[in-house]
Amino acid sequence: MISILRLGHRLHRDDRISTHCGLVARALGAQEIIYSGDKDDKMIEGVERVKQRFGGRFAVSYQPNWRKVITNFKKKHYTLVHLTCYGLPLQKKITSIKKNKKLLVIVGSEKVPGEVYQESDYNIAVTSQPHSEIAALALFIEGYLGKKALTKTFPKAKVKIIPQERGKKVID
Repeated sequence: MISILRLGHRLHRDDRISTHCGLVARALGAQEIIYSGDKDDKMIEGVERVKQRFGGRFAVSYQPNWRKVITNFKKKHYTLVHLTCYGLPLQKKITSIKKNKKLLVIVGSEKVPGEVYQESDYNIAVTSQPHSEIAALALFIEGYLGKKALTKTFPKAKVKIIPQERGKKVID
């Protein structure tokens, strides 16, 4: 079970980034994304539209108080994984993280409060260089789930993309 907490969403600055975090989380096998910061119904609607069209079970929600989210997930015995370029290398910690079946993956945007680093069970870097939080999330989920992340099926899809080398093929 993988849940995502997107910290500090900012209207008109993070709308596409936060939406794409939700889309990547959904596509690769997470069960939900919760975001904090500025309330943005368009972000929720965008992820919901994709879910309705392409299927699968995935929840997207807003919680103004990220501390409450962390507290609630800790009470439910989730392992907290904070993605940050300042953390320990993913490749050195992924085996240990895989032993945990319930994860809350924390993805920042603006400056992440020090409290998040302290509360997290793991502070993980996909690389020790500044990078995209979307890329970090994708690499982390693929590292955690392995090939299952890339071969996920989506029940109740209204449309399906048919892979091909060139062009687009989508069937209803």
